[in-house]
Amino acid sequence: MHIEQVTDIAEKQRIARVILEGLKEWFEVDESREKYINDCPSQPFFAAFADGAPAGFLCLKETGRDTVELAVMGVKKELHRCGAGRELFDAARSFAAQNGYSFMQVKTVKMGMYEDYDRTNRFYLSLGFKELEVLPLWDEANPCQVYVMYIG
Repeated sequence: MHIEQVTDIAEKQRIARVILEGLKEWFEVDESREKYINDCPSQPFFAAFADGAPAGFLCLKETGRDTVELAVMGVKKELHRCGAGRELFDAARSFAAQNGYSFMQVKTVKMGMYEDYDRTNRFYLSLGFKELEVLPLWDEANPCQVYVMYIG
């Protein structure tokens, strides 16, 4: 497994599509999935490769002068719990720190709503993210958990 920062617009979209379309349990709403794919060309983009093929990716989005958001991340299901997600995060965190950001945030569905998202929550907590707040950002069935981390 190796991680690299991808800058080519078409390659970013190709990788994002391949990964997200294989993760419909988390990215089931077509419009939302397409928005992630269409937004990634303008964002710092990191990809994990296994045997030359995309295994996962992570995009960052600036949300403030000192804060970057882990905007979207996905790893092929068969490679969950193999270290790709952590390696992607480590590359993104290093990039954020080197580029002067002090904080990183991530949004997901609140713990206790769905088992698939509970695994996602536990992953973010294992990286060192801390709970900030829960917002009614999406809808009643999908309360938005905001996690933050100091990286400065």
